[in-house]
Formats: sequence, structure tokens, C-alpha cells
Amino acid sequence: MSGANIQTGQGVQGACTQPLLSVRDLKIHFSVGKRSWGKPQELVRAVDGVSFDVDRGRTLAIVGESGSGKTTTALGVLRLSPVTAGSVVLDGVDVTALQGEALRRARRQAQIVFQDPFSSLNPRQRSGDAVRAPLDLMNIGTRAEREARVDELFTQVGLRPEQKMLFPHQFSGGQRQRINIARALATKPDLVVCDEPVSALDVAIRAQTLNLLAKLQRELGLTYLFISHDMAVVEHLCDDIAVMYLGQIVERAPRQQFFSRQLHPYSVALMSAVPTVSGGRARAAHRIKLVGDPPSPIAPPPGCRFAGRCPVAVPACSQSLPELRELEPGHWVRCHRVEVIDGRARPILFAAEAVGA
Repeated sequence: MSGANIQTGQGVQGACTQPLLSVRDLKIHFSVGKRSWGKPQELVRAVDGVSFDVDRGRTLAIVGESGSGKTTTALGVLRLSPVTAGSVVLDGVDVTALQGEALRRARRQAQIVFQDPFSSLNPRQRSGDAVRAPLDLMNIGTRAEREARVDELFTQVGLRPEQKMLFPHQFSGGQRQRINIARALATKPDLVVCDEPVSALDVAIRAQTLNLLAKLQRELGLTYLFISHDMAVVEHLCDDIAVMYLGQIVERAPRQQFFSRQLHPYSVALMSAVPTVSGGRARAAHRIKLVGDPPSPIAPPPGCRFAGRCPVAVPACSQSLPELRELEPGHWVRCHRVEVIDGRARPILFAAEAVGA
């Protein structure tokens, strides 16, 4: 994101103390293969006990490498993926318990912006029809009111209302993503899930899109659940960070705390791989290179799921799964090796970090 002028999107804390979104022990398991006689069905534990809150008007980023369960978690929150266990409470309503028309009504409050602005739009559907589709499906307003809402949405995302007659191929990639954002806002949702919304765009267009998301959040009081692997994007836009590894959250903290000091070894390794403009040479010298592959989500190890790749693991790490503990106010970590000394959490430093510690 170097060279891009990105405005910081600071969410506004609502007066209500209850979080808009509260996820507790969310599990999403998928059956694989055929059931064999006398053997249990194999399950992919894509999401395996995830809990977090998102306050109204704030942005929580879920980060991690590919296959960590970020997108599956987001789809579970929206009930677009089957939930095996746990609860998802949106504005006081447990959406995991809803079915049929009740679930349909609840979906007005939560919408999604997909990753690919090209494949997420029907090439044979005019852009205005795509933006109006949620209003049509949920039977919101009269036809005239829907058309007026589409014009308003085009203006809000920086497009001209007359462009609603154009087809997707007549827009650039950044403009297509603006159409996707307008479609997500059609029902006036409280929560918007952004699934890697700028990863398919070039750097200059990324900055414009992120500025638009920050502007809409300030003006409309939106709450974002932001899925990303780009830490530079996360640092500029998000208020809180949750790091996932193999279906579990291993660290969660406010943005400033997380970026000033990571406590979990996986978070340290993740951040060491982020290039920087000012300190790029120093960071490259202390990059943590992980060896091996993550264990299988079908048969995760009994202990810490990162233990097999962790440079500072001890035998106890492979024997018991650490709990996600709040070691400092707002800073949660799932690691046996992090201690609290004189009220301050002390991670075990990597050898490569010792020079810069």
C-alpha cells in the first residue's frame, strides 16, 4: 500500500454497551469422503470454537494465511455456511436459531461485499438491476421507492445514477466493486462483511475503495467484519484484530496494541513477513521463516495447533490446547509460552528477534 493516500477508518463507539455482533464457540465442520462401516465420518474442522464481539460502528479484522478459516467464519456469521455448533447473536437476536421467513428478515441487517468484483456480478444484468435485487427479493418499498434508492446508492458510492443502465463489462474493476458495495448497502444493513474486498484491485484503486469504505462507515454508522491477509490494509482501516490459525483464534487485540507488540509466535511470524518502506531492510533481516505445513484440519493435533511449526515450542505445547486468555486489557492470546510479569504480558522472543528486541 506504499504511496497510496489511505484515510484511517475509525469506527464510532455506539452509546449501547451491547455489541452488535457476538459470536460464541462457533464451529463449522464439513463431512468429507464416504462413511465406512464401523468408522466415524471424517470431518474438516474449518472453524473450531471461535468467539469474538464486534461493537457497533467498529471494524474487526480477521487475518491469517489461506486455509485458516477466515472466510468460512464470515459465511457462518451470515448463515451462508451451515453452522455445526455455537451461536451468532446479531443485535440481540440469535440468528443460528432462525429459519425461513425469520432468517430472511434478519438478513436485511447483514450483507456481504465479495472478493472478486468481476465474478460477483451477472454480466447479463444491468448494474442498476443488480443493486436493486436485494430490495426486490425482500419486497422492500414500492417500485418508485426502489428506483430512488438505487439512484441514492449510486451517488453514495461515487457513481452517477445514469450509469445504472450500463452492464458490468462497461465498468472498471474499481467501479464494479463500488456497485457491489452499493448492492450490499441496499437494505440499510447494520453489519457489512467485507471478504478481501480490495485484493483483486491494483494499488491506486485499493486506496480509493478503502477510503470509500471508511467514508461510508463514518456517514452511515456501519459495522464491518473485515476478512483480509493484507496487514497494511488492516492497519489503516480496522479497529480490532483477530488472528486465526487452523480454525481457531490465536490472538485478538485492539489495533494499536497488536501492531506495537504481537504476543503469539504465529502473529510475530505473520507480521515479520510484511514489507515496509521505512524499515524494510531491518524487517527482512529479522524475518521469521516457518518450516513445514499446517496440520490437517481433519485430524488436528491435541495440543497447540501451531506447535509443530513454532520455533519456541516446548513439549507441553503439543500435549494440551492452550486457552484463549486475556493477558492484558483487551489483548487475548492462545499460547502456553506467554507469561504475565508485573502486570505486563511477556512473549518468548524468537532468536531472530533478539537483536531488535
